[in-house]
Amino acid sequence: METKKIIVKGVVQGVGFRPFIYRIGRENNLKGYVKNMGNYVEIVVSGEEEDIRNFLRDIRDKKPPLAQIEKMEVLDYSLPLLYRDFVIEGSGGRVEEDGGTVPPDVSICEECLREMWDRRNRRYRYPFIACTNCGPRFTIVKRLPYDRENTSMADFPLCEECLREYRDPRDRRFHAQATCCPRCGPQVYLVDSEGKVLGEGDKAILEGVKLLNEGSILAVKGIGGTHLACRCDMDHVVLELRERLGRPTQPFAVMSKEDNLELFAEVGEEEWALLKSPRRPIVVLKKGRDYNSYFSEYISNLDTIGVMLPYSGLHYLLLEGSEALAYVMTSGNLPGHPMVIENDEILHKLRGIADYFLIHNREIVNRCDDSVVKRVDKRVVFLRRSRGYVPEPVVVVNHRDIRENRENIIAVGPEINSTACLIKGNRFYLSQHIGNTSKYETFKYLSEGIERLLRITNTRDIQGVVCDLHPGYNSTRLARELAERFDAELYSIQHHKAHAYALLGDEDIFQDSIIVAIDGLGYGEDGKIWGGEILRYRDKRMERMGHLEEQYMPGGDICTEYPLRMLMAILYKRLEREELLEFIRGYNVFDDRTLELILFQLERGINLQETTSCGRVLDALSAMLSICHRKTYDGEPAIRLEGFVRSRGYSEREYRRCLEMAREDIRIKGNRLITSDLVYRAYNMLLEGYEREFIGLYIHLAIGEGLSTMALKFGEREGVEYIGLTGGVSYNTIISQLIRRRVEEEGFKFLYHSRVPNGDGGISFGQGIGYILNKRLEHG
Repeated sequence: METKKIIVKGVVQGVGFRPFIYRIGRENNLKGYVKNMGNYVEIVVSGEEEDIRNFLRDIRDKKPPLAQIEKMEVLDYSLPLLYRDFVIEGSGGRVEEDGGTVPPDVSICEECLREMWDRRNRRYRYPFIACTNCGPRFTIVKRLPYDRENTSMADFPLCEECLREYRDPRDRRFHAQATCCPRCGPQVYLVDSEGKVLGEGDKAILEGVKLLNEGSILAVKGIGGTHLACRCDMDHVVLELRERLGRPTQPFAVMSKEDNLELFAEVGEEEWALLKSPRRPIVVLKKGRDYNSYFSEYISNLDTIGVMLPYSGLHYLLLEGSEALAYVMTSGNLPGHPMVIENDEILHKLRGIADYFLIHNREIVNRCDDSVVKRVDKRVVFLRRSRGYVPEPVVVVNHRDIRENRENIIAVGPEINSTACLIKGNRFYLSQHIGNTSKYETFKYLSEGIERLLRITNTRDIQGVVCDLHPGYNSTRLARELAERFDAELYSIQHHKAHAYALLGDEDIFQDSIIVAIDGLGYGEDGKIWGGEILRYRDKRMERMGHLEEQYMPGGDICTEYPLRMLMAILYKRLEREELLEFIRGYNVFDDRTLELILFQLERGINLQETTSCGRVLDALSAMLSICHRKTYDGEPAIRLEGFVRSRGYSEREYRRCLEMAREDIRIKGNRLITSDLVYRAYNMLLEGYEREFIGLYIHLAIGEGLSTMALKFGEREGVEYIGLTGGVSYNTIISQLIRRRVEEEGFKFLYHSRVPNGDGGISFGQGIGYILNKRLEHG
């Protein structure tokens, strides 16, 4: 007979781990107990040596699907064990700093769905049905340990029947903190714009479905935030939502039943797996042949559409009676602001946007936007990593400095599309999507999000704080405040270097590499705006090796809103004054006074910023081809340019012809790719009558070929094995595919993202990686 004490750390709360241990303990003839110690689990077992060995094997091989074991210690135990059986003890002990945290929210499981549709079940058509295997976790937890009294479910004492299930280790609702029923749980209400309650419970849902079918816009409070919902097939309703929300062109996501999906979208095997997974992200899919038969043309002006399947009981109930193939389901927030989550706030801020409000009385503790994923070339990548994944940590093991890190670090991210990251050892806890921190409410949300991460990981002390190099960001200001509060070291990392570090950490490969970092903008170490960079990683450091040609931005950031300014600035280098004016006047975007002002700035060198941004070059072509003359959401001109090209489709012969033309025009001078030549060639192609889609393909291939040529040259010269691609423009399939092919054809290994976003949502992760490596380098 042996007695062992086993400590299990990781995601082991709220996932059915203790009932699982109880079951396998009994199956292996062991005596002892399992106990929740706050943010880890303690097990003490006594039995035959072989039975204990089988028990330990079962923990690893048969653990619940939502559980993640990061560390398991098996220790000898010498104290007397006075147990005649195996039992589950009540929670206790001190919450440890390195124990782990709660799991992410997951979609409703098949068993709960069956119960919800069963007329004989007491939870029939109850939208908040949940069990150990499904439902909210992160969005309801306030603090550790993850017990009911520490969640927003504490407001709903269990009825006698639910309490019996909650206390029964053999029941799948044993210690499921979201357990409830119509008698004791939250309730849903339908409210009009004046705050009058029109219905409660199932009546509210049925009336909500009726209103949606009639063409109303409904605000729907869900698990982690509020959606704005309407039919997908009524032009006037979709346009009305756009007008009220101030989103004239940004594509809307839709929610559809599984059976309807292939009627309007092309779904591959990997996309199906993601759509139906417990995480239920929005998946960006190519529009199907019959898309226009079912959807308003105003939902998405790209060749793709973002789709999610229902992930809560409420969603299933709403879709059940829908007369449309899908609902628009877009975030309930004004552009740049966080999603609204409190009932008073929903009624106040969405009044005039939604016609009616389907709300409930359960508090959303941690707001959490939907995650968004997209297949780019050969990989599925995150556009947004949030619901279903947060607060699950990204673990990095293949660099000694990171593996041995003993500091707690906060990385505050960039300014736009922001996340924060808490680093504890080699575990990187990325926050949910935060957004545009130049807005006060979103900046406040960033600060609150960091505080929540500290609380649910039981982090008391911080030794390092990392921010962007830009001195004017609100996130930089917050970093200074945090460093002062914790008496921590403050460190800044350049934006594109953070992108590159994020790529290395994502792949968990830290060999000498060349990294291509391409995006819209980032403050450079020379005070200019970077965005088309080729970096070398060696000995923990990033060094700038090359970049795109510097281009002027007349008026500064206003060029990002009006991309025709960017086009004008680039062509200014190649065209005579009158020829340039005549060409730009033809678009009827600027009046003569504005045109003269832009020329004055260019001629006198007044109010100009210099940028190497890849995104701004693509924006200029988007304007040249009359695809987008005003940006209404981040990256719009370049995103729409790619969609415009992809919607045409090209034969292999046409593609190769265009690629040969691009190769002829590539000129690299002093480690700079001369983009003025490429834009000027596109200008001449337009005058010569080339198809606009072909010109769009040309600029993509020219940039991709030029960047890969430079990266390969540096790779050969530096003797590296890896060449990688990161940054917001790396979501562009045409450019990414070309660079990967060229890299692999020349015998290099290609690095690309899969665990964290390519774009600015991954910056905080990269800041954390960069801090650890650079600090260890500086301190030996």
